[in-house]
Order: sequence, then structure tokens, then C-alpha cells
Amino acid sequence: MKSACFSARSRAIPFAPPNTPIRSWPGQRVWLIGASSGIGAALARHLLEKGADVVLSARRQAALRQVAAGHAHAQVLVHDVTDPDSWHQCWAQLHAQNHLPDLVVFCAADYRPEQSWQLHSEQVRQTLDTNLAGVYFGLETMLPDLMTRRSGGLALVASVAGYIGLPGACVYGPSKAALINLAELLYAELKRYCLNVYLINPGFVTTRLTALNDFPMPAIISPDEAAARIVHGLERGCFEIHFPRRFTLWIKLLAKLPYCLRLPLLRHLVRN
Repeated sequence: MKSACFSARSRAIPFAPPNTPIRSWPGQRVWLIGASSGIGAALARHLLEKGADVVLSARRQAALRQVAAGHAHAQVLVHDVTDPDSWHQCWAQLHAQNHLPDLVVFCAADYRPEQSWQLHSEQVRQTLDTNLAGVYFGLETMLPDLMTRRSGGLALVASVAGYIGLPGACVYGPSKAALINLAELLYAELKRYCLNVYLINPGFVTTRLTALNDFPMPAIISPDEAAARIVHGLERGCFEIHFPRRFTLWIKLLAKLPYCLRLPLLRHLVRN
């Protein structure tokens, strides 16, 4: 049986936003996972300034407290995304506080520049557990309650590195490609339960992770600018929020080329 929200949306005018636009942030409860630095910390500050109630999570408590300082609507919840027990404990705590989120943002990420002949098993495991497995652990924990409640939203922060097989991102890129696939799947499956799903694909952003790169990063932007783009996309009800478009649109175009054209261009990017 189709839900009321699904039926109503199916009768909506053409070109309606894929998700319900967020018209006002005061009273919105956001669980921001990966909020201790970079895009996550900047997004936390933006949302707090707009009046949202934000639960900030990461492994580094001191860094989280620094982001939350001075904000009455901020709560620090130390969390390790790679640990399924940590997911269950945090969710139980939010449940006990009657503070289940209206929006969950999966922003935790691990990255190191590496080519296919530079792999190390422990680093591979850490990247995949942080970027991908941790999202699955979170979905396993949260979805039953969110589906029963029939409201809420999930935002997955992937990357334009997931659009194509960019050399030098041997583990990071495929992990983000999987998130893009997963976000599309979640949108298709969860819309009938009135859940919003957002896919966030940043280009290069100035963070401690991109500081590891020793190559030019075109159209690189600040975390604050990235956060502003994300908030704008959430407020519009977008499915995919990608930025900066002067860069991401070129990568999208490259991904559409046939392999006979795309592969030589990718080969040109390999650093010897």
C-alpha cells in the first residue's frame, strides 16, 4: 500500500523538489556525524547559527567541544562510526532523551592519496570502515525507528571522486562511488516511508585531508563555502547537492564520455 506522503507526492506538480524543502531550521534536530573538523565542523556552525538543534559526533571530544562552544543548542556525543556498538549506544541515548533526529548527516570520512600499487591492508580497512561500512552500521541502527516514525532525512556526504575512477584515490574513490549508488537506492526504497534522502558530492575543499595532496586542486573552496552550499541544497529539497559547479559539471561530463574517450583522459592524470 502506498503511504499518504508517497501518494501526495506522486500527484504533485511536475519538477517538484525530490525532497521536502527545509523552510525553517529552528526546532530541527540534526545529528551531524563527523563534526570535529572540515566540512562537518563548518556545517555544524552554520546550522547552529540558523537555530537548529545539533548533536555533534566524532571520536575527538575536545575538538567537538570547541565547535560547540557558545551554542546553547549544541550537544556533544562522542561516537566511533566504525563500531556497531557505538551506533547502538548513541541511538539509545538519543532515544532516551526524546531527541531522535529529523536529519542525520553522514559526514565522517577517511582519505589518503594512494595508487593501486601502494595499498596497505590496515589503511584499506580503516578507509572502507569509516567511509562506507560505518554508514551501513548507522542505517541498520536507525532505519527501523525512522521508518516507523515516517519522518526524517538522511544525508550522505560522498564526493565527485565517486563519479569516475580518478587515479590516486584507489580506496577513497570507490568508497564514495558506493555511497552514490547507495543514496540512489535509499531514495527509491525509503520515499514510501516519507523519508528524505540527500546525496552531497563536494569537489576539493580545504581540509586536513586535502592537505595531504601534492597536486593542483582546481576550484578548491573553503569549508564555510561548502557548508553554505549544503545548507542551500537542503533548504531547496535537492537530492544531489554538488559543488563547486564550475568543477563538478566538468567531472560529470567526463563521466558521460564513452570509454574510448574517457580512458585516455584518465590515463593522462596518472602520476608516474
